[in-house]
Amino acid sequence: MTWSIVARDPKAGAFAVAVTTRAFAVGARCPFVMSDVGALSTQALSNPLYGRRGLALLQAGVPAPDVVRLLTDADTGRDHRQVHVVDREGGTAAWTGSSCIPWCGHETAENVSIAGNMLAGPEVVAETMRVYRAGRRLPLAERLLRALDAGQAAGGDKRGRQSAALLIFAGEEYAQIDLRVDDHPDPLIELRRLYQVAEGRYAVMRRFTASRANPAGVTDWKVIEAAVAEHEKERAAAAKPVRKAPARGGKRT
Repeated sequence: MTWSIVARDPKAGAFAVAVTTRAFAVGARCPFVMSDVGALSTQALSNPLYGRRGLALLQAGVPAPDVVRLLTDADTGRDHRQVHVVDREGGTAAWTGSSCIPWCGHETAENVSIAGNMLAGPEVVAETMRVYRAGRRLPLAERLLRALDAGQAAGGDKRGRQSAALLIFAGEEYAQIDLRVDDHPDPLIELRRLYQVAEGRYAVMRRFTASRANPAGVTDWKVIEAAVAEHEKERAAAAKPVRKAPARGGKRT
């Protein structure tokens, strides 16, 4: 139950997991991400213990295929598990256990892996990968959301819809984006709404939060509020519909 994307965006210096399923609170158990290290998702009959151990292996420089091997070799329940990983170099690897419920499988490429189980068919993974790879010029979050939407349009989880999550780390010890929809009839629509909210005031506040480059952050509320006001003004202008000029020589009525 579930399909997900684990990805590295070398241009943005980011790692991410985007995931959705017909089960409660997928964001609480499946995605694990660390800046400068990598990302993984554990699913099917998920083993959350893969999370911290997998990130520790990635942090030690273990490549993705060996991380998957070490995690699954140590787990007697591995035939019921699915896990996939991207490492700091963009290497990927995945495991789909022989007892995972069909349709189940995965597709990997440099910097991205798609994996799922209990899906409508292989087209869910294929479409998710196609749309993700076609969106190279998009911001990472937008690219991930569009890819999940494509997988859903291709059939998604064959049991239905319930939860979704988007987790992105981009160079800091804390998440750049950490959004969860735990229980909703259309979790991807709700995830999109939350992302749009996050791109408002929250996105501006991120710029002033304490960071590796500026451990004190910015604490001047006048500076912060001015930046928020400018950002909201720009968003409002971008949202205005473009008026088309009337066609010349048209017939008057």
